[in-house]
Amino acid sequence: MGNVSIEIDEPNRWRLKTPGHNGWRRTARPEDPNKYFMVSADTHANEPANLWKERLEERYAQRLPRIEIDENGVKWTVSEGWQRSRLLDSNLEGEDQIRSKTGATPAERLRDLDRDGVDMEIIFPNKGLMMWATPDPLFASAQCRVYNDWIAEAYIQYSPRMVPMAALATGDLEGTLAEIKRIAKMGFKGVTLPCKPIFGGHDARHPNYNFGMFDPMWELLQDHNLAITFHVSTGRDPRAARKDGGAVINYVSHSLAPTIEPVANLCASGVLERFPKLRFGSIEAGIGWVPWALQAMDEAYVKHHMWAYPKLKKMPSEYFHSNGFASFQEDQPGLDLAEKYNLTTNFMWANDYPHHEGSWPHSAEAIEREMNGLSDEARANILGLNAARMFNLEVRRQVPMPASAN
Repeated sequence: MGNVSIEIDEPNRWRLKTPGHNGWRRTARPEDPNKYFMVSADTHANEPANLWKERLEERYAQRLPRIEIDENGVKWTVSEGWQRSRLLDSNLEGEDQIRSKTGATPAERLRDLDRDGVDMEIIFPNKGLMMWATPDPLFASAQCRVYNDWIAEAYIQYSPRMVPMAALATGDLEGTLAEIKRIAKMGFKGVTLPCKPIFGGHDARHPNYNFGMFDPMWELLQDHNLAITFHVSTGRDPRAARKDGGAVINYVSHSLAPTIEPVANLCASGVLERFPKLRFGSIEAGIGWVPWALQAMDEAYVKHHMWAYPKLKKMPSEYFHSNGFASFQEDQPGLDLAEKYNLTTNFMWANDYPHHEGSWPHSAEAIEREMNGLSDEARANILGLNAARMFNLEVRRQVPMPASAN
C-alpha cells in the first residue's frame, strides 16, 4: 500500500500538524535527497494467526492464548499469564483500520518503509508478545522457538533493511543458552528478553537479571555480539486496571513503567563490569524517564551506600551512558532533556510500525514537531546512527546521497 493514497480521517488529522523544517540542513522527508539515515528501532511483525497452533509441539496446543465465548455470547481472551479479559469488537475506520491490517508481507513492508523514509527497521513480535504470558518458562521457551524459526524464514533474507530480533524465554535458562547458540547461526543481530524472567507479579524468590546465575547467558550474548532488548508489556500482565481510565492507567503504569526494572538490574548489579561489551536497550517505553532514572540510581547508590552491593567501579548511570539505549515514538519531554543530560547517543527513534502508538505513515511531521530544538548532529544520532551502533548495522541510505552532500 506504499503508493496508495491514505485518506486522513478526523481522529488522525493531528498527525499532519508540523512547524516545518526551516533551517534544517537535512530532513526526515522521504523525497529529500539529503535525508537523514533513519532506522526505526521498533516495528512489529504481523504473524499468521495460526502460527503457533500449526507449529507448536502437540503437548502445548491446548494451552495457547485463545478466545472463548460464554453462554451469553460474550467473547473473552484467555491466557495463562493474563487475567481473563472481555474482548470488545473494534470497529476501526480510516487510518486506524489500515494500521491494523498492514505489514503482513515483506513486499508490503518495504513499500511502507519507503513511504515513511525508513532505511532499516528492527522487528519485534506482535501477536508474539503473548509468548511470555505464562508462569511456565518451558512453555514460553517452546513458543519462542516457533517464532524464531518463522521470523527468520520471513525476514532475515531481507537484511539489512529488515532486522528481526530473536525471542528468548529466560526463565528457562538452559533452553535459552541453547537457543542463543542456535539463533546466532541463523543470522540474528539481537534478541528480545522479557522484562522479568518469570512472568507475573513481583516475587523476590524468582530469579532476575541481577542474579549471577545469568552470567553464562550474558557471556554468550557478548561472545556472539548480539544486542539485548527489553520490550514493554513482557514481564507481567499490562492489563491490571479495569473500568474508568483503564486504557490510560494500563498503558502508563503497567506497560511502560515496568521496563525500567531490567535497565536498573543491569546498571546496578555489576553485570556490565563483568561483560563490558554488552549493548542493551528498553524498547517502546519512551525516554523522558531516563534522566530521572539515572539520577535516582546514582542517588540510591550514594545515599544507601550501607546497603548498596556490589561496590561498582563506576556510578550506575555511567553504565547506561556507555552501554544502554532507549527507544521512543514521540516524547517531547525526553527530547528536551536529551542534550542537557548528554543522552543524544543513547536515544533511538522508532515509528512503531504498524501500531497505533507510532507515527507511521506521518513520521516526518512527528519528527519536525519534536526535534526542532535539537542540533543536526543530535537528530542524526537519534534518527539512525544510535540504532546502527546498538544493532551493529552498516549505515546505508536506501536513496543514494548526492555526491555533493556531506
